[in-house]
Amino acid sequence: MTPSRRRLLLAAATTLALTGVGAGAASADPPPDAPEQIDNGDFSAGVSPWFSYGTGALAVTDGQLCTTVPGGLANPWDAGIGQDGVPLVAGAEYTLGFTVSATPGAALKAVLQLGSAPYTTYAAVDATATGTAQRVEQTFTVPDGNPAAQLIFQVGGAAETQTVCLDDVSLRGGEPPEPYEPDTGPRVRVNQVGYLPGGPKNATVVTTATEPLPWQLRSAAGAVLASGTTTVRGVDAASGQNVQTVDFSSYRTPGSGLTLTVDGETSHPFDISGTLYDRLRADSLQFFYAQRSGIAIDGDLIGDEYARPAGHLGVAPNQGDTNVPCQPGVCDYSLDVRGGWYDAGDHGKYVVNGGIATYQLLNTFERTRTAATAAGGAGLADGTLRVPERGNGVPDILDEARWELEFLLRMQVPAGRPLAGMAHHKIHDRNWTGLPLAPHDDPQPRELHPPSTAATLNLAATAAQCARLYAPYDAAFAARCATAATTAYAAAKAHPAVYASPSDSTGGGAYDDTTVTDEFYWAAVQLYLSTGAQGYRTDLTASPHHTGNVFDPRGFGWQGTAALGRLDLATVPNGLPAAELTRIRASVTAAADAYLAELRRQAYGLPMPGDAGSYFWGANSNIINNAVVLATAFDLTGDARYRDGAVQAMDYLFGRNALNISYVTGWGEHAAENQHSRIFGHQLDPKLPRPPAGSLAGGANAALQDPFAAQLLAGCAPMFCYVDDINSYATNEVAINWNSALAWIASFLADQGDAGAVPPTTCAVRYTNYGAWQGGTGFTAQLTVRNTGATTVNGWSVRFAFTGDQRVREAWLAKLTQSGATVTARNESYNAKIAPGGTVTFGFNATTGGGANPNPGLVTVNGAPCTLS
Repeated sequence: MTPSRRRLLLAAATTLALTGVGAGAASADPPPDAPEQIDNGDFSAGVSPWFSYGTGALAVTDGQLCTTVPGGLANPWDAGIGQDGVPLVAGAEYTLGFTVSATPGAALKAVLQLGSAPYTTYAAVDATATGTAQRVEQTFTVPDGNPAAQLIFQVGGAAETQTVCLDDVSLRGGEPPEPYEPDTGPRVRVNQVGYLPGGPKNATVVTTATEPLPWQLRSAAGAVLASGTTTVRGVDAASGQNVQTVDFSSYRTPGSGLTLTVDGETSHPFDISGTLYDRLRADSLQFFYAQRSGIAIDGDLIGDEYARPAGHLGVAPNQGDTNVPCQPGVCDYSLDVRGGWYDAGDHGKYVVNGGIATYQLLNTFERTRTAATAAGGAGLADGTLRVPERGNGVPDILDEARWELEFLLRMQVPAGRPLAGMAHHKIHDRNWTGLPLAPHDDPQPRELHPPSTAATLNLAATAAQCARLYAPYDAAFAARCATAATTAYAAAKAHPAVYASPSDSTGGGAYDDTTVTDEFYWAAVQLYLSTGAQGYRTDLTASPHHTGNVFDPRGFGWQGTAALGRLDLATVPNGLPAAELTRIRASVTAAADAYLAELRRQAYGLPMPGDAGSYFWGANSNIINNAVVLATAFDLTGDARYRDGAVQAMDYLFGRNALNISYVTGWGEHAAENQHSRIFGHQLDPKLPRPPAGSLAGGANAALQDPFAAQLLAGCAPMFCYVDDINSYATNEVAINWNSALAWIASFLADQGDAGAVPPTTCAVRYTNYGAWQGGTGFTAQLTVRNTGATTVNGWSVRFAFTGDQRVREAWLAKLTQSGATVTARNESYNAKIAPGGTVTFGFNATTGGGANPNPGLVTVNGAPCTLS
């Protein structure tokens, strides 16, 4: 997520904002020391936080804010320049002033209004602008108060195209804003959800003390369960607080309603449980169903308050996504781009953000084929999520990911058209809409935006991933994905530098990205993993990202996807040489080591540097993505240090932070509940729901790119730069790529049980592929299992997974069954026992469509992982 992702409370094209209410009676000027309520009114700091809709790009020219307004717009409010977060006090006097010019000349209106329906006007000032700059001022009394009103200069309605310039915009009056003091609760900051019995248990105490303090862990009844002394940490850079830390990891007994007492303060209650995160896996994935476009949301599945009609299917007032034209001058066709997920708090759908979100859901599932703790995917099986497709024999997480995949495939430029095979960058409303607004009530026209290389490579990568993962369940869909992937990759190579415009941010975020070598690497990796083709292997090994450092201290996100390729090469079975795979996996553990070191440096225990630059738009997802690297290192090595680091990293998200807030709705004693969203607008309209449980807020953002946060939190220490208010889109929005990170780590956490000691392996397996049959339609393989433990195995079940469409045809010396890509082999009556040091061998014939067919990355015997040889 980038600052260009404007989540603006814009005035919709409606006469409600323009009639019935005007300024109160003029009164004496505000006193000379009256506060200024407009931010950057002289534009000395550039464009921000000003926005526009229905106009060209905003730019500062000779100290003025200027833009082009097209002629022929039907209404004055069809184009506007504005600022949000303007505080108004009921009954207070204000003077609104501005300098304006327009060439060749036009009427305009400055309106102070409510930034969402019904767009109540508090004051309006009319002006006629000419080619000569003139000053306009008017003093008035506002009838109603609003801590976050909107100032809009309505500049549409002229017959001719206009160049409009503003300068020295001022609104003086009212009262200085009350200093904002967040309610941070007790000074003892814990993971409010709790801790795994065998895992790390840490807390942070805010205190003026400079010597160690005694601490007590207490039961719900008040009994002392454990005690000790704190560790002095000094002043924490990210929060500006003097802090000490508590480590009570040695206490491992499950319990609920526990508290930690230090320095006369008692923490929020928490649990110690091995099933702590089981429900979070489902909750975090449920967010995606609630964000679906083009389908009625079933209240019987996720709660009556979330039920709503399908959005953007062309049912009035929608203009729909089933026949969407391009922006003027972009293309001469329309596409059916229904479906997919609404990206964030708006109704836009973006291929580059949809790409990483889809990847992470698919990767959450693919991890179950190679991770020893994933139980073969039992936690993600059919029937585990509340989705309408449950019961169809397909893992529910694949059903959810497919909803977005279908949309991504529809965004591909059709054959025979210019830039055929590339993907349109995004589709969203022509103009910004206000808050709140249900998808089926959105009246704005929808537009396809130009194709881009970045979007095309996102399509290639996710479609290639789709080709192998869906092959066991829907061969036709997998083949469709494979075709789209190869076509998109070829189109991107033919057009390697087609970039989204950074100024294309009216009605939706720009999502601009001019460095796409990382996307090329990621796409080549996914195509190689699915096909095994030499051409893709050549491309990925030639990429500078293949040997470069792809793991940034501040994590990865939609703009930097090279880490996705590296993680998959390290975990998904493939045909790279053993030495190369060793190097790749070592790079993952090296990154994990660096994140562990950072986690230990941080008094709040997060694997992210403590400087202001590490607290940015959507940083919570990057923190989780660093935890994903730690978790992957554990999957690769079985080293509990990495697992414990991934587990501890989540403490910050669930309340061990300066604000003492859980950033995940419904999880923790004091959790966020007012995230920025047009759909979940309870804070503005009590008839609407809050975001569903398991929704992740973007988090503390030191840049404060929205006016509400900028005014409320000016001067904040980085970790304090967050407010749980629907008006703060820069700190408190929801987004699919943030929740996809949460879903990945939630699934990992749920798989860890009590996080006890990792048992030693007691088996070794040699998997031998004897090669493809003549014609390449199948192969023969054999497994030899050795008992390396000290006791006899009496009855065995061997499990492994293929990477794609391989299907067992017949077997010998074992009973083989297959579910999806997972094969389970059970002993015959005559070979049930494997003595210590003994072996058992079985084999099979299998069919395949000819894609990649590497040896399995994980083989288990009776659920325990074996060493592969």
